[in-house]
Amino acid sequence: MASNSVSVNAHQGGLTQSRWWPWFRRIAGLGFFVLVATLLVSQARDIEWAQVLGSLKSYPMSAIWSAAALAATSLLLYSCFDLLGRRYTGHQLSAVKVMTTTFVSYVFNLNLGSLVGALGMRYRLYTRLGLGLSTIARVVSLSMLTNWMGYLLLAGLMFSLQPPALPDSWGISSLQLRLGGVLLLALVLAYLAACRFLKQRSFQLRGHTIELPSAPMALLQLLMGATNWLLMAGIIYILLLQRIDLATVVSVMLLASVAGVIAHIPGNLGVLEAVFITLLSQRLPVHDLLAGLVAYRLVYFLLPLAVAAAVFILLEVAARKRPDNQPAPSMPSPAAKP
Repeated sequence: MASNSVSVNAHQGGLTQSRWWPWFRRIAGLGFFVLVATLLVSQARDIEWAQVLGSLKSYPMSAIWSAAALAATSLLLYSCFDLLGRRYTGHQLSAVKVMTTTFVSYVFNLNLGSLVGALGMRYRLYTRLGLGLSTIARVVSLSMLTNWMGYLLLAGLMFSLQPPALPDSWGISSLQLRLGGVLLLALVLAYLAACRFLKQRSFQLRGHTIELPSAPMALLQLLMGATNWLLMAGIIYILLLQRIDLATVVSVMLLASVAGVIAHIPGNLGVLEAVFITLLSQRLPVHDLLAGLVAYRLVYFLLPLAVAAAVFILLEVAARKRPDNQPAPSMPSPAAKP
């Protein structure tokens, strides 16, 4: 049996091979971006930015330190995602090297998008550490699956049990959102069932080669992924000074994250703020909402980016000092563990 990992080959089938598909994706993404930009501009005109700055200046240090602690916990947890990939593929890089690579990639992904962070940084750093491209692809795929399966679990629970109230203009009722949450949970259960009961874990799906992990590892993926999303929402909850209940903050953040993915905007910049203002401005003054989200970006995006950039520079310098700029040695990969 092939190693227990999730890998995707380069072949694409179905609609994605149609000539109009790339144009459709670009037009749809551009349309969503224009919609978000219009919403932001219309909202920005009515914002008293001096009040936003005043709210930031009046932040209690206890909230800042608590948010920073949660941010550090989230970053540390995400840095462990690729350790799952190490176990799947059986490569022998040390835990410190794997976690350092994951941290740098994740922070760049948050700020600059997945092409730079999740893909570009991982490939560059892992190849310099001696991993092959196929192994890197499995590690990256598994890490992304861990993140989004955790999202499906948490979003499914929140939307089915306590869906947020959406504006009438969105055309989505609470019942529809609940049904969507149930569907997400069904997808999670289907994934777990496939990992537990399928005897043949490697199979083809529309031109993609899928290799599923074991059920215990899949459960660990769900736990790690959902916990990380919950920690991110917890940071916003603290920086809003707990004036909006945690369940609502979690639900709104999950909605904003999907909107950011659709818009293809690095760092979800502007989308997060637009969704929070649209859904929560009746419960909290806009300047207080924006102050909390600005603080969130400082604590979870910009400050970690400064650290990750410094670490990346150190890694680059160390790589160039090696004789002939050769990759760092790594042990041959043994058979993967379940």
